[in-house]
Amino acid sequence: MSTLEEFRELREQPSDPQAEQELINSIEQVYFSTDSFDIVKYELEKLPPVLSLQELEEYRDKLKQQQAAVSKKVADLILEKQPAYVKELERVTSLQTGLQLAAVICTNGRRHLNIAKEGFTQASLGLLANQRKRQLLIGLLKSLRTIKTLQRTDVRLSEMLEEEDYPGAIQLCLECQKAASTFKHYSCISELNSKLQDTLEQIEEQLDVALSKICKNFDINHYTKVQQAYRLLGKTQTAMDQLHMHFTQAIHNTVFQVVLGYVELCAGNTDTKFQKLQYKDLCTHVTPDSYIPCLADLCKALWEVMLSYYRTMEWHEKHDNEDTSASEGSNMMGTEETNFDRGYIKKKLEHGLTRIWQDVQLKVKTYLLGTDLSIFKYDDFIFVLDIISRLMQVGEEFCGSKSEVLQDSIRKQSVNYFKNYHRTRLDELRMFLENETWELCPVKSNFSILQLHEFKFMEQSRSPSVSPSKQPSSTSSKTVTLFEQYCSGGNPFEIQANHKDEETEDVLASNGYESDEQEKSAYQEYDSDSDVPEELKRDYVDEQTGDIPVKSVSRETLKSRKKSDYSLNKVNAPILTNTTLNVIRLVGKYMQMMNILKPIAFDVIHFMSQLFDYYLYAIYTFFGRNDSLESTGLGLSSSRLRTTLNRIQESLIDLEVSADPTATLTAAEERKEKVPSPHLSHLVVLTSGDTLYGLAERVVATESLVFLAEQFEFLQPHLDAVMPAVKKPFLQQFYSQTVSTASELRKPIYWIVAGKAIDYEQMLLLMTNVKWDVKEIMSQHNIYVDALLKEFEQFNMRLNEVSKKVRIPLPVSNILWEHCIRLANRTIVEGYANVKKCSNEGRALMQLDFQQFLMKLEKLTDIRPIPDKEFVETYIKAYYLTENDMERWIKEHREYSTKQLINLVNVCLGSHINKKARQKLLSAVDDIDRPKR
Repeated sequence: MSTLEEFRELREQPSDPQAEQELINSIEQVYFSTDSFDIVKYELEKLPPVLSLQELEEYRDKLKQQQAAVSKKVADLILEKQPAYVKELERVTSLQTGLQLAAVICTNGRRHLNIAKEGFTQASLGLLANQRKRQLLIGLLKSLRTIKTLQRTDVRLSEMLEEEDYPGAIQLCLECQKAASTFKHYSCISELNSKLQDTLEQIEEQLDVALSKICKNFDINHYTKVQQAYRLLGKTQTAMDQLHMHFTQAIHNTVFQVVLGYVELCAGNTDTKFQKLQYKDLCTHVTPDSYIPCLADLCKALWEVMLSYYRTMEWHEKHDNEDTSASEGSNMMGTEETNFDRGYIKKKLEHGLTRIWQDVQLKVKTYLLGTDLSIFKYDDFIFVLDIISRLMQVGEEFCGSKSEVLQDSIRKQSVNYFKNYHRTRLDELRMFLENETWELCPVKSNFSILQLHEFKFMEQSRSPSVSPSKQPSSTSSKTVTLFEQYCSGGNPFEIQANHKDEETEDVLASNGYESDEQEKSAYQEYDSDSDVPEELKRDYVDEQTGDIPVKSVSRETLKSRKKSDYSLNKVNAPILTNTTLNVIRLVGKYMQMMNILKPIAFDVIHFMSQLFDYYLYAIYTFFGRNDSLESTGLGLSSSRLRTTLNRIQESLIDLEVSADPTATLTAAEERKEKVPSPHLSHLVVLTSGDTLYGLAERVVATESLVFLAEQFEFLQPHLDAVMPAVKKPFLQQFYSQTVSTASELRKPIYWIVAGKAIDYEQMLLLMTNVKWDVKEIMSQHNIYVDALLKEFEQFNMRLNEVSKKVRIPLPVSNILWEHCIRLANRTIVEGYANVKKCSNEGRALMQLDFQQFLMKLEKLTDIRPIPDKEFVETYIKAYYLTENDMERWIKEHREYSTKQLINLVNVCLGSHINKKARQKLLSAVDDIDRPKR
């Protein structure tokens, strides 16, 4: 019976699956061990010492049952897998058949290979071996030629370095190194490779030297080669670091060499001790004569360095744009690396702007501190400021910096210099004023302060290549920077040694007329006018324009000229003195400094205001101070003028002539800022009646002050433009409270002339001899009127005489006539107030006298209305008022003195006012007078 059949019998036996599973589970675990296991030995060892047949049989039956269960389980599993076994057996049989076929194929292949082997000859194989050897020899020959070329490379590299073809040399060297690495298995190549590395290092050293040359003289082609070379080396960032180091070194070496050259030149020997000095110490050895040329050359050299840096930045901006366009479409990795390098270079260059400018400022500051600038004359000092100002302009355009280092340094020196300079100028101004004879300085009618050298900078653009007086100031905003202007050549600090002041100041006139042709032209049209006085033909000037006519003028126009215009025989030129002109020139110089160095604008304008203050105070002191003026009650000096004069006296005038040794240090310092009060020259005579008490001198002095004030008004926009915003209230106060009061000095100054030109005391004496209590109306005026009119006629003649010497402007003549008429009218009222008795007919006679005076006076002057005309007429008419009306009149007219009011009341007593009314009116007068006491 086969095993398969036994399995089937076992499966066919009735069984309980659960019981069989329990039997299998009850089998000891050791029976399932894979190790070699002796079952018999195991079971025998389990037997007890005392054997029981029954137990042995039971145990044997149990083992048989377990064996039967296991056998049945195995049989079930085998029968379940039988189909798969059959299928696998078929595959094995098929595989055996395939292997037998493969064995046959291999046998056939071997047989065919043996046939092929026998078909080839020894000659064929030898041919192939020779061909292979030939190819090897060709490769060896090529390698030997390459090695020979590499051996000769150093000669070509030297030639390329001499030609400054750095990119080509580096490219060749790198290619040789690459080729050498290919043939490194040759022993001769190792030495060559070392030599190429040394050559590459030598190229980098020469490249660094070539890079340093860029700092002083930028050349586009040269710099392009250098940058291409560094790009081939992959060291563009290193090149930028080196470039900035070279620029820093170039600044130091440049300034040192420039200063050293001047120091050695001035020393006159070849002593090498100066070369060992530090730059700071070397600057102290520059002589004053060579200071300005050295400063100019210093700035020129620094300009070249800064211009080279500017052009370097331009080069990178241009090539960055080109590289950006060319890099589009290239590989991403290379583009990112290029962009990183480009960003690094851009930041480095931008940071270098401020760094280089700081180095330049420090070098120039050190040079400035090496010499005391106070030893220089004003023009030289201005020139130094001008050069520094231009350098600060360069710095602002270079990196947008405000040049704090230079500003602080030059501002301190400028303020100190200017304080000393201003103090000296004030002392000179006092000397000029005390020696001034107040004679007219003849200038042309078209005179303008812009014609003076000191004000040329206001019309032309400023440039340090010319003298400060030649510097123009551009009227339109500049669109071209200095770097753009001088990029292709030239230097903003170039001093033109051959520059001369070819322009002369054509401001002085030789006589009353500016030319003979103008004088003839003024006369030629008037000879035929027989009824026009000859003196009017000669004297006529157009009062609207102030100019002498050069074409014919109608007879009516000549006749209509004003009687009080005494300027007809003079060209309408400005009235000023040599001192005025000097003050104007000083103002121009002050403005030059302010225009060049705007940070000290407030200090300069403050000093300018002191020049005007002192001139105004001097004019007032010489010609206008009179304590009796204020007692007139006419308000000749306005409160604003009095405040201004008091302020000037307190802040500027040193009233103590001798120094007080016990004075405190603070007081001494304050006195240093003040100037002694000026004294009028003894050559100026103000007491002669023939000259109208120095009227010509008074006119020249006063009108020169007015002209000076007009020039300050003209300059106000320029001063306002440079004045710091926080200081502008000072400027506004100066103009509103000081400059605008200049014309107000006319009244007190010309009042003194008016008070002496007419003999008012004589008129009062004549009026006392008049009998006013007449009984009948008179038809003939009194003699004092004729005497007074004669005084006015003589005054008119003397005015004409003075006008031949000095042009008397119409406002001046009007003020003189107004003062004289006002004084005459008040003298008339005073004369009427001295009357003891007066009748109604006497009052009519007063009116007749006054009307006669007015009628004759109006023929002498064009002033309308007549000053204080109502003052006289109202006083005369008050005689006719009733008691109540007079009381009201007294309270309303406080312009009359107490004496005049009392006399009016007393004269009216007995005519239409009784004693009781008189007492009442006198009480009213006393009430008015009480607040005045």
